[in-house]
Amino acid sequence: MTNSFKEISVQEINQVMQRSHTAFKAFQKKSIEEKSIFLDTIANEIEALGDTLIQKASEETNLPIARLTGERARTTGQLRMFANMLREGSWVEATIDTAIPERTPIPKPDLRKMLIPLGPVVVFGASNFPFAYSTAGGDTASALAAGCSVVVKAHPAHAQTSEMVYQAIKKAISSCNMPDDVFQHVHGTSFESGKALVQAEHTAAVGFTGSTAGGKALVDYSTQRKNPIPVFSEMGSINPVIFLPETLQNSSADLATQYANSITLGMGQFCTNPGLMLAVESPALHTFLDHLSNRIKEVQPAKMLHAGIHAAYEKKSHDALEQDGVTVVEQVSTPINDIEARPIIAQVSGQTFLANPILHEEVFGPYSLMVSCKDEQELITVLKSVSGQLTTTVMGTVHDLENHAQLVDLLPSMAGRILFNGAPTGVEVCASMVHGGPYPATTDSRFTAVGINAVKRWVRPVCYQNWPESLLPLALQNNNPLNIWRMVDNEWKK
Repeated sequence: MTNSFKEISVQEINQVMQRSHTAFKAFQKKSIEEKSIFLDTIANEIEALGDTLIQKASEETNLPIARLTGERARTTGQLRMFANMLREGSWVEATIDTAIPERTPIPKPDLRKMLIPLGPVVVFGASNFPFAYSTAGGDTASALAAGCSVVVKAHPAHAQTSEMVYQAIKKAISSCNMPDDVFQHVHGTSFESGKALVQAEHTAAVGFTGSTAGGKALVDYSTQRKNPIPVFSEMGSINPVIFLPETLQNSSADLATQYANSITLGMGQFCTNPGLMLAVESPALHTFLDHLSNRIKEVQPAKMLHAGIHAAYEKKSHDALEQDGVTVVEQVSTPINDIEARPIIAQVSGQTFLANPILHEEVFGPYSLMVSCKDEQELITVLKSVSGQLTTTVMGTVHDLENHAQLVDLLPSMAGRILFNGAPTGVEVCASMVHGGPYPATTDSRFTAVGINAVKRWVRPVCYQNWPESLLPLALQNNNPLNIWRMVDNEWKK
């Protein structure tokens, strides 16, 4: 669908970021409850758009109504989760070390530390999640919760959906008496607009979900600034799944059904899609692949998000299948048209995989490559050859895990989330979730883009030394007016 919205100029971007900076200063003065109500109100206003929003998103993205209904609920749920996080308050990590003036030979000062917001945050909307990773998605919700102002660049693939959500946020700004420019919304398709947003003087941090090339470009733009800023890019991930012998022997048919569903869910357009499977060569592996082939045949091709993603899938999958030693296990042959994608399962030996870096690259779509290894040691070598991931999964029994200790020990260094007997698609939004991982899954593996800890991307610690009690932030005052958990002289207290 064409984007009929005006392309923003570099000069306008500088003005937008100046206004965002001014709004940030005013937003900092709002109380915790005012900010919490604001987040709750954004959620309410998005829900008030009703079926019209869902229908527009489906028109622009080709995603089914049921999927989008669930994604909208996740999006409003995230906003309310951060509102509750603000009310609870301990996320600021208030830490107090009281003075010991009589200590010799040097008196100990009074030291108090907490997290404070960075400033205006630029968020680039994602193509594959028009709600949850876009205009009012996790980056926006967590940045607002941190106390930052936000500027979102709408993704051109669902620009009208993004505009509708923006209007809902504007209503919440008005009804909650928030600074007018605490949230702003721009449209741009050029590299220049993205570069200008990152390099604008008042931009303090950036959130991005998309391709490795796009994420790396934003990081490069940041390093060219006079004062480099953090860029939190979630990028490529092939999410390796390891099938261990005992579970392959006992459950090949069930595993095939589970993974056919996961590989083709949303036509593979999830950052956690299982694009790589690993197993040691065995009769049970061939049985599993036979079952998987049968399940994949049953999948009906469906439209991808837009023509650009479809073209990339066609090229990347074609290039992968053209590599020496790669065989097709199954490729759905149902006639397709327009931008429908055909699911593909391919297979290659461990030796061939190790020798060909092209096979290590993400194929974004309903594609997965099985690497058949000659033994456990080759499987471990293959896994080590794969770069950082969002997820790594082990399908096995407890006995399998006990018999593959070296493999199990490797997993935490590979990914931000390690699954046992599950499919990596599906990301629960909660305090324990880690949606991040070593490069190139993300640009900073210390952070998550999902869950309440996503807020920590947009803050930094500040220490107040010997500060007058009355002028301290409320979170650090002696009587704890916010009634939050704090570390006081190395003990948790309220």
